[in-house]
Amino acid sequence: MRTRILKPFALASLVALSSCSTQSGGDLTKSQTATKTGAMAQPSFHTKGSPTGKPTGPLKPSEYWWNPQISPSGPVVVLVSLPLQTASVYRNGILIGRSSVSTGTKGHETPSGVFTILEKKQTHYSSTYDDAPMPNMQRLTWEGIAMHSGNLPGYAASHGCIRMPYDFSTLLFSITARGATVVIGNSKNQPYLAANPGLMLAPKDFNTGMLKPLAKGEYDWNPKRSTKGPITIMVSSADQSIYVYRNGQPIGRAAVQVKGRLGDHVFTLLDGVSGGSSPFAPGRAARRWMSVSGSGSSPHELASKVNFSPDFAQKVDDLLSPGATVVVTDRPATRSSNELNILTN
Repeated sequence: MRTRILKPFALASLVALSSCSTQSGGDLTKSQTATKTGAMAQPSFHTKGSPTGKPTGPLKPSEYWWNPQISPSGPVVVLVSLPLQTASVYRNGILIGRSSVSTGTKGHETPSGVFTILEKKQTHYSSTYDDAPMPNMQRLTWEGIAMHSGNLPGYAASHGCIRMPYDFSTLLFSITARGATVVIGNSKNQPYLAANPGLMLAPKDFNTGMLKPLAKGEYDWNPKRSTKGPITIMVSSADQSIYVYRNGQPIGRAAVQVKGRLGDHVFTLLDGVSGGSSPFAPGRAARRWMSVSGSGSSPHELASKVNFSPDFAQKVDDLLSPGATVVVTDRPATRSSNELNILTN
């Protein structure tokens, strides 16, 4: 599967004041107590946000996609792509949201690297720029870099912060916690391949061998990469592959033979068994599943269209517990280039 990498994928004065400073003692050095409780109202000059049904492809300024039920539990990681001016949100290694953003302009560039959320404030005002409002602020550095609601003109325009549509910033704020990981990537330095985010999260120790094509019946299995946490499984007919994540880390993958299109589905494992035997794992009882989205009530209904190693299926079955998620898609989850293999959109 050889495809092309995506290349680095008025209210002017008032808007400028709503962005962040990269200087020490910048606009995020202190917060002011809000006069209201709960969420901070959207400022008039901030972008509200426009939901879109597309988990992949280009995003127009203000557009975002949000589907957290695809992966209902697990660690949250946010990848910010400076070339694409997008933010992608992963939970347990699977994409659950993405949005257009506006990052730092020339002379006030947003730094690339791996950050953690140091502080969260739904109501925050800049101490540098005339109390400019910054709803849903999530601080990344003590020197003035954060994610927050802001104006999105369609290009990099902030003083270093990551501006998001107001609606998306509210949704993201609701699922993150202090200590969560935020990775910012550019075209030259791509930690976790953040400059080209895709349907799955690339692990810290990513290498091209992790995406080496597998022959029929072959599989990789390394559950020691992550020994506990929720399981999420993705089946991609485009990649002819099945991927298994636990607690945000890939622990296995296998070659899958697919007949025709599978459609887009999300299933969650329930407690107990449904009677009969599993069509995937020989000698095992069929599991009970609930359809979260798409047609069909169970992954078993797709059994006639997919075929993969029964040994791999049994290994996966050993780890399944109620709440495990299966994502089925006809979209590609991986892309390759002449330089390296990457997870991309």
